[in-house]
Amino acid sequence: MPTCAFIGLGVMGYPMAGHLQNAGNQTTVYNRTISKAEKWVEEHGGSLAATPREAVEGAEIVMLCVGNDDDVRSVVYGESGVLEGMSPGSVLVDHTTASAFLAKELEEACESKDIGFIDAPISGGQAGAESGQLSVMCGGSGEVFSKIQATIDVYSKISILTGPSGHGQLTKMVNQICIGGLLQGLSEALEFARRSNLDTEKVLQAISQGASASWYLSNRSETMLDRHFDHGFAVDWMRKDFSIVFEEAERIGFELPVTSLVDGFFAELQEKGHSRSDVSSLIELLVEE
Repeated sequence: MPTCAFIGLGVMGYPMAGHLQNAGNQTTVYNRTISKAEKWVEEHGGSLAATPREAVEGAEIVMLCVGNDDDVRSVVYGESGVLEGMSPGSVLVDHTTASAFLAKELEEACESKDIGFIDAPISGGQAGAESGQLSVMCGGSGEVFSKIQATIDVYSKISILTGPSGHGQLTKMVNQICIGGLLQGLSEALEFARRSNLDTEKVLQAISQGASASWYLSNRSETMLDRHFDHGFAVDWMRKDFSIVFEEAERIGFELPVTSLVDGFFAELQEKGHSRSDVSSLIELLVEE
């Protein structure tokens, strides 16, 4: 089993690193808040390090899962960054949802040190990370991907190489565009059903196996109707992801009218105090008090 290092123990990284260690991959972790790393070691074993560089020394595969482009750069570069500690022949896997530009930049930086690189953003939320059922969208070379696929499969239900470096991040952008429109449609449908005095439980049973079926319909409809949003993927995170989408859309000269509309609704939710609520809280803008 490859030795691993995992940088970033947020709501996604914490369980993902746990799956690695529990599967037999000796794993060293790093987190800016060291108490979280200490808690992880108490729970899973493995070891922790004081800096990213120390965490990756001797690791064959290094995973990152942090906040944004700047966060990635802060743990990759510099004297205490992972590139100073990784060995030639090892592989850096970035699970952060970041820009395609950053992915290409990292690939070049890794190549200069004979290190492989895969951009590998994830989908499935906290529940998917905890259950080991994430979808992993990868960009990079087939040769490098073949070295790491079996390892990332311990916390994923599917991992696909969609193209060269940056294509994993672009695929994640496609994913987020889909989710935005889907969630707004689901919010409107559920509130329409409620205001029509329908038996929403029976309605959901009736439509769940048809053309409107989706992960969000199956996993969030009941909590949306109950107005329970203390879980899942936060509005703040989705707006961060949308900002990456809009930057790329501007670069290629493509308009996203529905995504832009939904982003405005997410901005309203932030103003109403729902920054940390699940993205399914979109329905809150439609519910009559």
